[in-house]
Amino acid sequence: MKALQITDSIPRYVLTKALGRIYRPAFWGPFALLVYRDVPEPAPPGPQWVRVRTRLGGICGSDLHTILLQDSPVLSALTSFPFTLGHENVGIVEETGPEVEKFHPGDRVIALGLLPCAARGVSEPCEHCRRGEYSLCQSFASGRLAPGLGIGYCRDTGGSWSPCFVAHESQLYAVPDGVSDENAVMVDAFSSALHAAAQNLPGDGETALVIGAGTIGLCLIAALRLLGTQARIIVLARYPFQAELARRYGADEVLSPGRDDPAKAVAAATGGRLLKPMLGSPVLIGGGADVVFECAGSARSLSDALRLAKGGGRVVLVGLASIVKGVDWTPVWLKELTLKGCFWCSTDTVDGRPLDPFQQTLSWMADGRLDLSSLVTHRFRLEDYRRALAVTLGRGRNRVVKSVFTFSEDGGMSRG
Repeated sequence: MKALQITDSIPRYVLTKALGRIYRPAFWGPFALLVYRDVPEPAPPGPQWVRVRTRLGGICGSDLHTILLQDSPVLSALTSFPFTLGHENVGIVEETGPEVEKFHPGDRVIALGLLPCAARGVSEPCEHCRRGEYSLCQSFASGRLAPGLGIGYCRDTGGSWSPCFVAHESQLYAVPDGVSDENAVMVDAFSSALHAAAQNLPGDGETALVIGAGTIGLCLIAALRLLGTQARIIVLARYPFQAELARRYGADEVLSPGRDDPAKAVAAATGGRLLKPMLGSPVLIGGGADVVFECAGSARSLSDALRLAKGGGRVVLVGLASIVKGVDWTPVWLKELTLKGCFWCSTDTVDGRPLDPFQQTLSWMADGRLDLSSLVTHRFRLEDYRRALAVTLGRGRNRVVKSVFTFSEDGGMSRG
């Protein structure tokens, strides 16, 4: 079968990194680490594993970071090469191992991408897995599988950027009949946003600032509202179509960094004032957001997050920031900010009860409280990956929210 894989060639890395600075298509060109080639179908690694035939495979921002060589080398220690990309997924169970009890061939499922202790066959789960904190698992490089944080980063599992992949039974969730493929493929992204929202839920009288209105930013707004907060939500959205969606999902106020002065607007909204330094951006004093969700991962968004948080406030890094140059960290100590990271998703506690993000998201979708299907704006066949990547990276020009690769005969349209 054909798959899109990442190789570990250092010469290719160095050459592509250099060429990519002046010609972005080099990242998916003939010398790139990204290769489109024939690979064998992944074999289920054990009796509790399932082979899933892919229907839709989402193109996530983390996938783009990998292709554009923007990830920290730290992550290579938790990755095994070559790996097939793609962790956002929806598909049909094709084959089950002899010890699989809950799923059968023909079931429509999604797989939580993370590969923690249970999936790796670790007999004594780590302290985090025992508490359901799977994103903090200490066994991502241990157990029966090659190293890998999840499906799409491990050479043994394959990924959803191919016609099939394998998953452990513990990773699988049945998709209700009323939930479309387009909604189902969004569960992973929404669950990541739900994790950030649940761990950092602003109070009803507080102000939340969401920087970035791409897929994760929009999902975060929806997650905050579904969790019941009446906090004032201000959003920095780069493009008008993103601003429209942000309002639809519950934003109170939307600012455009290209048109509005975010610092001036946030100061006015929160009762703060701006002081002008000798050089650089204005300094916000006496106001700011109680909690800032940084969802873009760029130098500008990180700088805005730090300077627009209130004294003693929280800044939540959701946008997978890596090695970012030009960020002034002075506000962290000057305003005594709490800096919090968020990775993928995990079991969270909401109103005193444990919340499984995948199951909760599917439930909200099934009862009609959450519909993300319209965020799937672009569909591509796998062989058109060069066009898919070019279009997706030109999101403002092409009005892209979520792009997906489609493998089903009907082009990936709804089944639910």
